Amino acid sequence: MQWHTLNSEVLLEEIKELSKNQKVLIFKHSTRCSISSMALNRLERAWKEDETQHLKPYFLDLISYRQISNKIAEVFEVQHQSPQALVIENGQCIYHNSHMGINYKEIIQQ
Repeated sequence: MQWHTLNSEVLLEEIKELSKNQKVLIFKHSTRCSISSMALNRLERAWKEDETQHLKPYFLDLISYRQISNKIAEVFEVQHQSPQALVIENGQCIYHNSHMGINYKEIIQQ
């Protein structure tokens, strides 16, 4: 799985534009949380490149970039959670889930 790093608020606008042509996954990860590590590990183990070509994955270290995490909640109108996965299409969040509710099959079906 090839993550793209989400480390600036400017990238959020780029993600919104990109999502008009390709769906985007944003994974918000807390490096201090074992549940977040478990959810990340489950997602990465399930990830299959041939099933996910339509989805560009972005990774946010929310401990280092908490302000970006807050901006994601504001821009995409979702309550902040950690860990959290969001699928963005046409500039809108079409799927979000958190903790052990993050489900690979649900993500790729969006």
